[in-house]
Formats: sequence, C-alpha cells, structure tokens
Amino acid sequence: MKYKLGDFVRFVDEKMEGFVTRIIDEQMIGVTGEDDFEIPVLASKVTTVHGYDAQGKEKSSTVTDEPVIAGEFKTKGVYLGVVSDPKANSVVHFHLVNETSFQLLASLTIEKLQVFKGEFAGIVAPQSAVKIYSAQLADLQLWPKFIFNAVYHTKQNTVPNKPLIVEEKFKAKDFAGAKKQIALLNQAGWLIQLDEPELIIDAQKLKESFFKTSEEKAIVDKPTNEVDLHIEKLRNDHQFFNSGEILNIQLEHFHKTLDAAIVHQLPEIIFIHGSGNGTLRHEIHKILAKHQKIQTFMDARKEKFGYGATKVMLK
Repeated sequence: MKYKLGDFVRFVDEKMEGFVTRIIDEQMIGVTGEDDFEIPVLASKVTTVHGYDAQGKEKSSTVTDEPVIAGEFKTKGVYLGVVSDPKANSVVHFHLVNETSFQLLASLTIEKLQVFKGEFAGIVAPQSAVKIYSAQLADLQLWPKFIFNAVYHTKQNTVPNKPLIVEEKFKAKDFAGAKKQIALLNQAGWLIQLDEPELIIDAQKLKESFFKTSEEKAIVDKPTNEVDLHIEKLRNDHQFFNSGEILNIQLEHFHKTLDAAIVHQLPEIIFIHGSGNGTLRHEIHKILAKHQKIQTFMDARKEKFGYGATKVMLK
C-alpha cells in the first residue's frame, strides 16, 4: 500500500479530494473530504496531491556534530507524542520525541495476533521528534501492541544509558489526561514517557501517610443541588471510552457526589442522568433503594428534565 494515513489525495474520475483516514486492505482506502464523510475507494482511483505540507511535520533526523556542554547533558526524556492530524481529526500520528542529549538509534515494531511488522527504524537527533506511526482514533481498541527499541549514542564523554525496550498495548485510559502542548511538535497532544525512572519508595513518607492528623485530611467540597452525569460534562476525553467504561465513570462521580451531599447534610439533590437506554438511571435507582441515608427518591420535575433526572431526598 503506497498511501499512508493523513495523505492528501484527489479522485481520478471525480472532482473530489480529501485525506486518507483509513487503510481498509491492500486495495481499498477510506478518504474523508470537507464534509467529514468517509468514502471507501480503490487505491488505484486516487492520486497523491503533491505540495501539501502537513502541520506538525517531524524534524529531520540527520545526525549533527554540534557540541553539547557537559553540564547541560540531559539523559532522560524519551517520549511518545500522540497528536491529531491537523486536517483529518480522526487520524492520530505517533512521534518519537527525544528530549535527551543523546542520539537515539530507534525502531518500532508492531505485533497483532503473533504477526510482527517493522514500522520505523532510524536516528532521532537530540531535542527532536520523528513521526513513526499513524492510526485511526476510532480503532483504538484494535491498535496493535507497540514494541519500542532504542540505543543511546553520543560522542560526548558520557556513559550511555542502557538500551531502551518498551512493549505497550495502549488502552483508552492511557489517553485519559488532558492534552498539553508538545514543544518539539508545536502542537497539543498526549505525551507518554517511555524512559520512566524506576519507582523509589520513600519508607519514611510511606510511614507518615499512615499517621495523618485530622487537619491533614482532605476537605470534601459541597456539591451543587443539580449534578449533571452526562459523560461530556465529566470528561473531555470521553470519545476514548467504551460504554462500560463510561458507565463506571458516571457511577463513580455519582457515589462521590452523593457522599459529599450526605457529609454536608443537604436536604435533597438532583442527579441528571438523561433518558438514553435507561442503564445509568437503573443503576442509580438500584443503589439509592439500598442506601440507609436516603429517605426517598423520585423523578425530578418532568417539565424541566423529562424522565432524565432523579430527585433524592436525604435523611
């Protein structure tokens, strides 16, 4: 397949163009135009539009001999930067981000069902980033396992790090945090450190954590009278989660808010869960029916919420 995700192509037989947003098989690709509608098309029926310069293009991996001041030599800072394509938001690009002072002799291999494929091999210069892979965001659950290998190299008088080997099968929770600006890519995205330092347990701090005074205990914030449990109100990364994970997040927030309402002795509180398929409403009602601190519960004002909210009266 000569096309890659994010390539800008034009249809041979029609006056249409767009970005490659899916590799279906060796003959078929998916192309998304300005209307954000993906069209399956034979790869032979489109042609690459030359001259398109995608934002966030990786920096050159050419090896340089620029001197590095010994006192400023940085030995940690190898990341995977994941950013959306600036023109095709359904596609994400993976970049190997090297914030160290080492040159990295790096490779990426993917594995799925015991089938291995080398995706990238090359040199990543110090303080630079190189694009190594692209994927459909909606297919996150189908992404292969990533196997990263990197050897550290420098001409400086510095002991090189041990070779880096990381195997990772990414899940939605890995992208649960908010995006942040990635300086070497000049774009917002998720930054995942591959050379995480070893976890060192401080025995004294661990001991102190068991003997916190009452003043050090966390203060429970007083909730509002109406609590919206719609997932888009709780998380800005909800598109990464499946229905089961979304339900767990909503129930966790429900439990936390209900406990806070009890602590602050609120007389009543309304949970807005929406109508939908009724799963969240059913789970909430099941919990409330067994809760000792609940006096009663009912559908909230139908003229305002329909059947999408529950009013809870506390003891």
